[in-house]
Amino acid sequence: MSKNLYSNICQQSLFEAFFRKHSKNLHNYLYYKYGEKLNPQDKMQEAFIKLWENCKKVTPEKAKSFVYTTANNLMLNEVAHQKVVLQHQKIKPKEHTNESPEFILEEKEYLQKLEKAIANLTEAERVAFLMNRTEGKRFKEIAEILDISTKAVEKRIYGALKKLRAQIEEL
Repeated sequence: MSKNLYSNICQQSLFEAFFRKHSKNLHNYLYYKYGEKLNPQDKMQEAFIKLWENCKKVTPEKAKSFVYTTANNLMLNEVAHQKVVLQHQKIKPKEHTNESPEFILEEKEYLQKLEKAIANLTEAERVAFLMNRTEGKRFKEIAEILDISTKAVEKRIYGALKKLRAQIEEL
């Protein structure tokens, strides 16, 4: 049974010898297990950097296990990251529209006219109309909320629609 001379792997010559002995095998292990796409060379180097950063805690007997475990965990983290990246790539942002710039401009102008026309409604008509059209509430629900009859809600909404059509056609 040989007695170990070193309690950790912090001595530079010992670390360099360990690196020369195990770096190629570690790289090959990562390459064969995960392929080239996940940069096994980078993960191998990162594992040795982590060994150097933690050299006081790692004995020469445990260094190989530490480096292989660290490199494997780095690769697993990269695999998880790539899965997240793929999920986000599936969601394509809307980069363009099939609408012409003229159409977009007309749409904006129409919305401005509509907002102005809605602002010109009486408060009672505006409230009933917006509750129905934007919130999707039925006449009966609106009547309960406003504490009025269903007929009154109908009259307000139809009156609002009549005024809106007239004002928008004028513009």
